[in-house]
Amino acid sequence: MTDKLSTINQPHDFYQNQDDDEIDLRQILGILLDSKWLIGTVLATSVLLGLAKALLSSPIYMADAMLQIEESSQPLGALEPMEALLGTGQIPVEAEIEIVKSRRVLGEVVKNLDLEIIAEPKYFPVFGKSIARNFKLRNKNKISAPLFGYLENAWGGELIKIETFNVPFSFIGEKLTLISGKKGLFKLFDENQQLIFEGKVGEQVTKKSNDEEGEFNLFVSLLKARPGTAFTLIRKPYLDVIDDINEKLSVAEKGKLTGILDLTLESESPLLAMKVLNEIVNTYVQMNVEQKSAEAQNTLEFLDKQLPMIKNQLEAATTALNEYRLQKGSVDLNIETQGVLQGVVEKRTQITLLQQKRDELRRGFTSAHPTVVAIDKQINRLEVQMGADNKKITELPETQQVILRLSRDVQVNSELYTTLLNHLQTIKVAKAGTVGDVRVIDHAVLPKLPVRPKKVLIVAVSLILGLVLGLMLALVRKAMSRGVEDPDIIEKQLNIPVYATVPHSDIQKKLSKGGNDDEVFSVLAVEDTDDMAIESLRSLRTTLHFAFLEAKNNIIMITGPSPGIGKSFISTNLAFVLANTGKKILLIDGDLRKGYINKALGLKRENGLSDLISNNISIEEAIRTIETTEGNIDFIPTGDFPPNPSELLLHERFDRLLEALSDQYDQIIIDSPPVLAVTDACIVGRLASVTLMVVKAGVHPLRELEQSVKRLKQNDVNIKGVVFNDLSASASAYGYGGYVYQYSYQNK
Repeated sequence: MTDKLSTINQPHDFYQNQDDDEIDLRQILGILLDSKWLIGTVLATSVLLGLAKALLSSPIYMADAMLQIEESSQPLGALEPMEALLGTGQIPVEAEIEIVKSRRVLGEVVKNLDLEIIAEPKYFPVFGKSIARNFKLRNKNKISAPLFGYLENAWGGELIKIETFNVPFSFIGEKLTLISGKKGLFKLFDENQQLIFEGKVGEQVTKKSNDEEGEFNLFVSLLKARPGTAFTLIRKPYLDVIDDINEKLSVAEKGKLTGILDLTLESESPLLAMKVLNEIVNTYVQMNVEQKSAEAQNTLEFLDKQLPMIKNQLEAATTALNEYRLQKGSVDLNIETQGVLQGVVEKRTQITLLQQKRDELRRGFTSAHPTVVAIDKQINRLEVQMGADNKKITELPETQQVILRLSRDVQVNSELYTTLLNHLQTIKVAKAGTVGDVRVIDHAVLPKLPVRPKKVLIVAVSLILGLVLGLMLALVRKAMSRGVEDPDIIEKQLNIPVYATVPHSDIQKKLSKGGNDDEVFSVLAVEDTDDMAIESLRSLRTTLHFAFLEAKNNIIMITGPSPGIGKSFISTNLAFVLANTGKKILLIDGDLRKGYINKALGLKRENGLSDLISNNISIEEAIRTIETTEGNIDFIPTGDFPPNPSELLLHERFDRLLEALSDQYDQIIIDSPPVLAVTDACIVGRLASVTLMVVKAGVHPLRELEQSVKRLKQNDVNIKGVVFNDLSASASAYGYGGYVYQYSYQNK
């Protein structure tokens, strides 16, 4: 039959024995209470970071302005028929928004305000800018003294104003450093701290570049700083500045179909935000007016070219008609012929005007544009009608046909000339009174309060995030913990009884701090006999009494899976608890590699077990006697750490030594090394009738305990039971109350 231990493959299998389908709210609450320090630390860290963010972040100011996009209109009602010809149709608001954010508008703003020039003091990293800002608010027109000995950094009150700053092409975007000097002098350095030139405030400085790609041109109009203060100067690329403005600029229509545009711009400087936004508004309005004026100008130029041509055609047609009449004499047209002539003149005039309109539109649109296509259809329809009239003309006598044709040319050219001349005068009036489709409702004003950072919101969010993160970390840490925390798991999965559960002792924790001092006597069973941990060892003492009824000898070996789990604590205090019943007890520190029980007892390590097995000393020389309230305890320390502990314990002298000592004592307790670290425990365990494995709560995965038990059994070591040590009095520990409630009657 397969051993039950071999069926335990995963360390989390023991959780399957619990009701996984149920959510134990008490356990979750207990986990959170156990992790209160972790949650508190994460929460405090998050809040501190939030406060730092709120206090150190530069305030951001927002300026706002408002525009109205109006429907296109003419100053005179008589101009409305020319709207299509002038191209003054309504432009969608979305298109206007894109125009506002275009390079054409923003680029003009950048040039007008010299936004490509960046000049600012060099602050101390992280919090230097915040210190300088607060100093400026408290001390007007003063310059702060340098802090922490950093003379190069600005600490408040520094100011620089640059009117002109041009650099060679290769230096565009490069951070140059200007160092202020005495009496208005300064020095300019490149990124490699190489001196470019020296200058003085109020004087133009020009220097040619070594690579002949241009020249440096700098004019500093104002420099207010301590000598040695550094300023950063950058000539940013033109497109980068436009992109920066675009990121900070917001343009949106207020409501639907209102034609009202709301413009906002954010900046660290409230004055700069106002100036830039007003320049954007003014530039956009000016360009809108210029565009309308340019459209009228284009139409005027077109008409100026057409009028002389039509005038010449009119004069030629009039001369031809007069000459023909002189040649043939006076010829009168009947009423029907005059009607045909009038129709032909009207249609020819319309066709000519439409063709001129089409030529004007083709300067801005393709032949597939809907307006151009519509005009083509009108022309085709009129030409069809003209064909019918021409058919009627061919039926007239030859003399009337000639008179009709010449009269038609005269009237058509006369009407065209008169119409275009009227249009020319009308457009001149329209151009003189051109107004844009955009008007400013509100200009930007200087913002008083910053819009960011919202300090209260930042702290509140950091508080919530810290709390959520702390709770998550507590739950994740618990979920990732693979250590066994419930003694019942060991009994059910390993088939080994738990002889005792030893609760965590705060007093022992204090005593262990002095454990490295050879002069300190720190045994919990002596310092505090009423401690709950000692009471649980008394329970273990009772259990061991029955375990020894069929034992082959009176030797107890105490081991564990790994170091640092309290083996020596259990061994030492169990010895004192057993001695208090009047029994004669021998405690042996069998950890010949790292044993330190002698320190807790305030004794020397020399002349101990290793020397005794090596036959260098006698038993009497190795044994130290410790007096207790009820009796005495004999103790054998490790002696000098040997180079070969395992070989020494395998020697037959060790077997004979334990046989001899077994007859002299009621019980012998041997503290051995961890079973998974070395083989010493397996060697000593074969000679003991009772082996106790110490397990520390929440430390060992089940697989580790499985391997420890397996290794001991493979070496014929009789594992009687497990001592579950350092069980925390946590709110989440399952069964804790069931294991220690019997000690709650202790009255400290």
